[in-house]
Amino acid sequence: MLKGIVEPLLKWYDTCRRILPWREEPDAYSVWVSEIMLQQTRVEAVKPFYTRFMDALPDIEALASCEEDRLLKLWEGLGYYNRVRNMQKAARIVAEEYGGRMPSDYEKLLKLPGIGPYTAGAVASIAYGIPVPAVDGNVLRVLSRVTADYEDIMKPSMRRKLEEQIMEIIPPDNAGKFTQALMELGAIICVPNGAAKCGECPLKDMCLAREKGIVTELPQKAAKKPRRIEQRTVFVLKDGEKAAIRKRPKKGLLPGLYELPNTEGHLGMDEVVQFVKEQGMSPIRVKRLSDSKHIFSHVEWQMIGYAVWIEELEKQPEDGLIFVEPQRTEREFPIPAAFGAYTDYLQIKLGQEKYESVKGRKENEDFISGNTVL
Repeated sequence: MLKGIVEPLLKWYDTCRRILPWREEPDAYSVWVSEIMLQQTRVEAVKPFYTRFMDALPDIEALASCEEDRLLKLWEGLGYYNRVRNMQKAARIVAEEYGGRMPSDYEKLLKLPGIGPYTAGAVASIAYGIPVPAVDGNVLRVLSRVTADYEDIMKPSMRRKLEEQIMEIIPPDNAGKFTQALMELGAIICVPNGAAKCGECPLKDMCLAREKGIVTELPQKAAKKPRRIEQRTVFVLKDGEKAAIRKRPKKGLLPGLYELPNTEGHLGMDEVVQFVKEQGMSPIRVKRLSDSKHIFSHVEWQMIGYAVWIEELEKQPEDGLIFVEPQRTEREFPIPAAFGAYTDYLQIKLGQEKYESVKGRKENEDFISGNTVL
């Protein structure tokens, strides 16, 4: 049945595909960078990051030799920072073992850090024209609907089955276009959450889900485990014009990034004063800030915040805190989006925001009743 999708899909792609910066002259490096960025991130959000990243690190050698803080700063706002760390590990291997050129072999690509079957398939087919499948969420959704398959798309067996089906139909002389066409169809036509544009789909006359009226029921996916909830208190510690940041541990959540100081639990005003004193600082004024929430894949941070002005420090604290000017923080130190609600109080922006027009500060000037002034 699936053989019939090839020709209409390729014709549709020729006339309806989006113009994307990594798509016009797809070499292996640009395909790889874009595919890693696009994991769990929208295309429109990726565009400016991709352009800046490629301008700063135009080839494998540049990526391999980039200093870590600069690399993470370029990635700031995209999240999932281990993706770019693995990219650098892979780039160093490619530089040393393949002369700085991504291998044109699917199995060799699979052996590189951070490259799984999908990314290896995308690079191999799009950049090198090798007829191998690249099955992402878009492809899983399209094919599960076309074939009216109720099998859970999260099962490895389902992915393997679809990869085998694609191998049977992928055109050897047009593998890259076919791969991109399948992904594009899922991205802009056969979209999730009941919003599929079936009337515009080039496969509408052969789609079994449309024929049976079950498009909204597919694909099937097992429910995720509930996220762990963590309560945290975030501090905007200010010493004159400078504010405190610190580097997170090299292992665990958000490894090696910089953060605003924070602690477990939701502290009350008096507890905040005591906590700051225990860090060897003398608070002058404390102000309650807005609440915030950030969702990671497996954990949810429920945050409350405080701005704390302290007496001038004679020396930097010994617990890893460093006090730096906001402009330098914005320019040099990679800070995860989890703290985005509080970086506004430092008058800095993260990720893409810092490249756009500066918006008015969101600080709520209302003091909470009972704020402590020391």
